[in-house]
Amino acid sequence: MLKSLHPALVFWAIGIFALNANAQPTSPQDTDGATAKIQAAIAAYVVAFNNRDVEKLVALWSPDGVYTQRDTGEQVNGRESIAIELKKIMAEAENTQLSVTTQSIDVISPSVALERGSSVVTKGEDSFESEYTVVFVKRDDEWLIDRVTENEISSTISNLERLQPLEWMVGEWTDVVEDSTIEFSCQWTSNQNYLSRTYKVSDAGGVTSSGLQIIGWDPIKKQIRSWLFDSDGSYVSGLWTESEGRWVVQSLATLVDGSEGSFTSIFRPLEDGNYGWQKTNRVLNGELLPSIDEVIIQRK
Repeated sequence: MLKSLHPALVFWAIGIFALNANAQPTSPQDTDGATAKIQAAIAAYVVAFNNRDVEKLVALWSPDGVYTQRDTGEQVNGRESIAIELKKIMAEAENTQLSVTTQSIDVISPSVALERGSSVVTKGEDSFESEYTVVFVKRDDEWLIDRVTENEISSTISNLERLQPLEWMVGEWTDVVEDSTIEFSCQWTSNQNYLSRTYKVSDAGGVTSSGLQIIGWDPIKKQIRSWLFDSDGSYVSGLWTESEGRWVVQSLATLVDGSEGSFTSIFRPLEDGNYGWQKTNRVLNGELLPSIDEVIIQRK
């Protein structure tokens, strides 16, 4: 969400937007083209906002216009106060873009109208979505903004876009190493914020080892990260980097007896739908161990 912006910036961007071109008069009170005039006023507002033109923005408010701040409940009253507030906010509005969908315009009386809609404020990769209502009043044949209320639309944030490059891992996989069979299952979790990857190792006597790996986006490191928990009590954390068509995972391991180690896993997606997997740079308690040659993991 767009948390880095001044809280009131969202209002100035969402309360007044370009009207949907398909909006139609919704009240018999619209006898003098009020809807079209309000549409023009809203269009003028969004142009002024995108141009950071405070003077034109303020002129589209009624002299007694009031905005009640959603977070604090404090009111900004009149054009003079609105102008002061807008000048502060425009300093934070660089590269901010607006989009809107207007649901309706109701002309309540010859001098009062109500617009309802939803809008999105975007800045870079961040966005903020709200629903809003605007009360317009008619003054000297002009429709001006008089009151604005808005509510944030609760939304579910997903890291699907950041994890999408690993979607090739989703599915059921298997590999046979000597007398053991390794099976993997990888699925998206709810909201597609994580990949959940389970595994088990079996031999003729049954399952000898199993575990769970969670792969997700680390918002602090700005990098894909994983956490693996093995049935023997050990755990591993890893940082994922894509390089030349391969995924390189730098991992730190803690064993059940307190021993510590590190290694590099390399995943290599193949054109036939399978993938190669190997381990290099294996270190345990400061001692270098042999690398594990690449094996091909087959999709079931």
